[in-house]
Amino acid sequence: MTRKPPAPRTPAKPPARPQGDLFRLDSPLTAEIRGERSLMAFPFFALAKNAWMKPLTYQANAISIEVRPSASGVATIYDKEIVLYIASLMLAKIEIGETVTQDFVFTAHDLFTVTGANHSARSYGRLSEALERLQGTQIKTNIEAGGEGEEGFFSWLSEAKLHYSRTRGGERRLKAVKVRLCDWLFRAILLDRHVLDYAAAYFQLGPIERRIYEVARSSGEDRLETDLATFRLQIGYQNPLANFRNALKQIVASDSIPDYRLELIEQESPEGEAPRRGRRSTPVQVVLTRRPRALGSDEAGDSDASESVDAPAA
Repeated sequence: MTRKPPAPRTPAKPPARPQGDLFRLDSPLTAEIRGERSLMAFPFFALAKNAWMKPLTYQANAISIEVRPSASGVATIYDKEIVLYIASLMLAKIEIGETVTQDFVFTAHDLFTVTGANHSARSYGRLSEALERLQGTQIKTNIEAGGEGEEGFFSWLSEAKLHYSRTRGGERRLKAVKVRLCDWLFRAILLDRHVLDYAAAYFQLGPIERRIYEVARSSGEDRLETDLATFRLQIGYQNPLANFRNALKQIVASDSIPDYRLELIEQESPEGEAPRRGRRSTPVQVVLTRRPRALGSDEAGDSDASESVDAPAA
């Protein structure tokens, strides 16, 4: 999916009100895009452009995640853009001392501007489908949020509505999007404050590149090294390991991961290991290295200052 670069953020303005003054808008977003660290580190979303109808599971290092699809499929990495946008709106409100709730109202126009999507009728249709998946997808995890654990399933959005008006010709015109963020993510952002900035180029990446960036960014390390199978699990890639290896080779060639360089290092098989029948696969080590930062750089990843913002009582 080709995206134009997101528009630069402008200084904060007082929240606007839609015509008719029915509800207050939390947009436009005037700060950078930020996300909760657990959502960066672990595979909660399907790496698909079209509907993914199979459950997703992750079990490693005492972390358990189960994601079940709705009738319209599992929420995808592209649907995640909405979650990141909402989290960023929430953090922006906290930073200026506003009391935050789980309800957010914003315009599709601002969402598209921030994520670099076009403003076509097709984008509005995709927005409606994405909201349906975010509300319908069921998630179960043992990752605690705000010092509390949960048993059972939750959805990313417990409520999602599109508010329309009618033109004189009877056509519907989208005025605002109203959503309610789930308890789990709301607590994680408000109380844990383990949030990180995203690189501006994130929205121009493909699904696998996005996850590679998130895994590297959330690690907090300048160099991350792991084996191919473990990396595939953390990325959330659902196809065979050989396909994953080929996909990574293309990404290495394009060198497209913001702030990080990806390498695949082939390793010799242990001495004395008996050869296997058929085509032999050479073990591969995946290495992600942080690119040197320019002096005075304020790019994403230079600090985690958003973790130290004091929140007013909700």
